[in-house]
Amino acid sequence: MATMEMTKDNFEETVTGAGIVLVDFWAAWCGPCRMFAPVFERVSERHPDIVFAKVDTEAERELAASFQISSIPTLMAIRDKVVLYAQPGALPEAALEDIIAKIRAVDMADVRRQLAEQTAARG
Repeated sequence: MATMEMTKDNFEETVTGAGIVLVDFWAAWCGPCRMFAPVFERVSERHPDIVFAKVDTEAERELAASFQISSIPTLMAIRDKVVLYAQPGALPEAALEDIIAKIRAVDMADVRRQLAEQTAARG
């Protein structure tokens, strides 16, 4: 699957309709973003079951602000509407593949239980 453009208008629909969504927050003027883009695109071709989305932080300032993006590129991994990973920095291909493997291996029932416990503790 090729990468898609994510906006505030299609964000909710995208993360609700997909199991795993990888989001690349980027900007055209950002050198590391331009270096990471072909890596993100190549890896997207090997994982057609994952949504690979790009958010142009210049065009989508509101969406970037809602996730408190302060450095780009930032990669965010969302699974079943839960953010499991969010780190700035351009990744090499092997590191991106490793993150995907780890996201696939997460026990989401356990994650939801932990989130419920944290919410209850804040009461």
